[in-house]
Amino acid sequence: MCAAWRDSRPARGVFATVGTMAVVMISLIAGRAGAQVDIAPPASPQNPLLAQALAYEHGEGVPKDQRKASLLYCEAARAGDAEAMFSLGWMYANGRGVARSDAMAAVLFARAAAAGHVYARQMQQYVGDEQGAVPDCMRPSEPDPPTALMDDGPDPFADLPSDKRKIAELVVKMAPQYAIEPRLALAVIATESNFRPDARSIKDARGVMQLVSETATRFKVTNRLNVGDNVRGGLSYLRWLLAYYEGQVTLAVAAYNAGEAAVDRYKGVPPYAETRDYVRRVRLLYPNERHAFDPQVVAPSPMLVPAPMGTQKSALRKGP
Repeated sequence: MCAAWRDSRPARGVFATVGTMAVVMISLIAGRAGAQVDIAPPASPQNPLLAQALAYEHGEGVPKDQRKASLLYCEAARAGDAEAMFSLGWMYANGRGVARSDAMAAVLFARAAAAGHVYARQMQQYVGDEQGAVPDCMRPSEPDPPTALMDDGPDPFADLPSDKRKIAELVVKMAPQYAIEPRLALAVIATESNFRPDARSIKDARGVMQLVSETATRFKVTNRLNVGDNVRGGLSYLRWLLAYYEGQVTLAVAAYNAGEAAVDRYKGVPPYAETRDYVRRVRLLYPNERHAFDPQVVAPSPMLVPAPMGTQKSALRKGP
């Protein structure tokens, strides 16, 4: 492997893109060969995970922690971010925050290049061919056992008053019909309405699962104040969200509160105090991060599907 570009990337601020870092490396390589390059100005990273990773990698506004940076890059790379794949590949190639591995760098550069990353294609020639290895953090997570939570610790729903217990019993009976673990459905209901069938929010969400009129219409609920109808609509929506976010409970729960459009727009839990507190409360009652889902219900969210990069704001241009 050519060592000309190893350790040649200077520390940059959080507002410098990973692509710009690649330009610096390519510039050094091209300089050794007598070529000249003209570097376009950098653009700010759009992915919040990528911005956080850059901050931790270079100690911009936070303590420098390259191990944490590598984990953030890996999480973003797993979601299909080509810039994150490239930057994590650079860290493996230089042993920053991770054990140095040309094999890992090769697969990450290859994946970034396949997604349209310009500079990753340039880097592939210096780390060799892809050999199929991938970082552990990019491997699919094994879902938690469905019964794990029911066996550990006290049941927070065991001492409900009789009127709420009847609703809980109905939910426990209905949830498996929608492939929803009863514990998750109960956690959502407890957070939404505290099992009150007459609950009504300032946004006119109604019933035990707090359905707004649009969601009720979407899932064919005719009477939001009828417990059975309300639960059926809420479970249908929760089933849809789990499929849409491929079993990622945090995203599905956030979308149940704020809507899937907001989660997609922010590529994660929206920065709304209400939604963040809502997710925290549900997850206290249902800590499992993964839930089984039916991929036939709906295609996954676009934020989970790797897409080729349409344009690169930072690009190499031939010199005069």
